[in-house]
Amino acid sequence: MALLPILQYPDPRLHTVAAPVAAVNEEIRRLVKDMADTMYAAPGVGLAAPQVDVYRRVIIIDISEPRDQLRVFINPEIVARSGVSDCEEGCLSVPGIFEKVTRAERITVRALDVQGASFELNADGLLAVCIQHEIDHLEGIVFVEYLSRLKQQRILAKLKKQQRQVM
Repeated sequence: MALLPILQYPDPRLHTVAAPVAAVNEEIRRLVKDMADTMYAAPGVGLAAPQVDVYRRVIIIDISEPRDQLRVFINPEIVARSGVSDCEEGCLSVPGIFEKVTRAERITVRALDVQGASFELNADGLLAVCIQHEIDHLEGIVFVEYLSRLKQQRILAKLKKQQRQVM
């Protein structure tokens, strides 16, 4: 079990755009396993490779209650979206912060699985939100950047205060 350090907002590395995975091999499968260990330990429901300082297009999600339904998306791309939904989001890179973000209500995503096979998935509800949130990380976007400047400044101040209290 390898726990990876999770980058904390506003770390500039969180704005790095991830490169496509050329081949799903043992290195990528090890990354997926380490990311899963890290996400479950955090605990979180989703994690993107750039959050653990790896700039590859890999995301993992598990929204199940027993935490035993890991979904792996390699080189994910949203190929269709419809509807509008406002959902409160949080992020392992922005601990303790939860804010409403507007996203598509339903999406279709195309990706590779951990064996390298291509698949398409229709998602709605929390799964659709999580997929969009994690794909944003692959593009160098953190969810708080959808918020007003004032809210972003308040969040930064709150995070700095949390860091001072830890030290």
